[in-house]
Amino acid sequence: MDLEMHMDEYLPLRDVVFNTLRKAILKGDLKPGERLMEIALAEKLGVSRTPIREAIRKLELEGLVVMAPRKGAKVASITERDLNDVLEVRKGMEELAIRLACERITPEQLDELDKVEKKFLNLIDSENLTELAEVDVEFHDIIYATTNNKRLIQLLNNLREQMYRYRIEYLKDSAVRRQLAKEHKSICEALRTHDKESALRYVYVHIDNQQKAIIRSLNEEKEE
Repeated sequence: MDLEMHMDEYLPLRDVVFNTLRKAILKGDLKPGERLMEIALAEKLGVSRTPIREAIRKLELEGLVVMAPRKGAKVASITERDLNDVLEVRKGMEELAIRLACERITPEQLDELDKVEKKFLNLIDSENLTELAEVDVEFHDIIYATTNNKRLIQLLNNLREQMYRYRIEYLKDSAVRRQLAKEHKSICEALRTHDKESALRYVYVHIDNQQKAIIRSLNEEKEE
């Protein structure tokens, strides 16, 4: 278990512990199904069991941790049902976001989107999945920002965090990464011409392809 905690003078210890464990789960350092032993985690991070217990409780509320009877806490598994639930909600919110983006995106934001799209393309053959995932997140964050709707951005950011684990899964396949780059380019072009219908169509394809790629990856892992 590889955990590294970065102290922040502006955050209470319990929040630093929570962020550390959350990041470890999202990036796969703490694996699905892995038990979270309070004593071991406390020793590893050099803290008492209290902030560990509080962090586990918050992670359970986010669906990243589950409590097993007589066994305690463990990292939640990545299931097809969870994926479908998340993407069903995401598709509805992405539809609203892309409609607003088509109306409100500025030339400066379009240029920024183009730069991130090119950055992803340059990383396409990289095996650094974390960096690829972060650039993919950056691409969508720019689109969310163009909506100028704080509540929508907040909801999408929360959902984005839940998607992070799945995002790593589908980025393992180089063919998927190339397809993703094409989809990013199509979305950029539709936003640049304010073509709402095309942008919506590309976003739907983008999400549907992610869903298929992740399910394929999950099924392959079951067979191993």
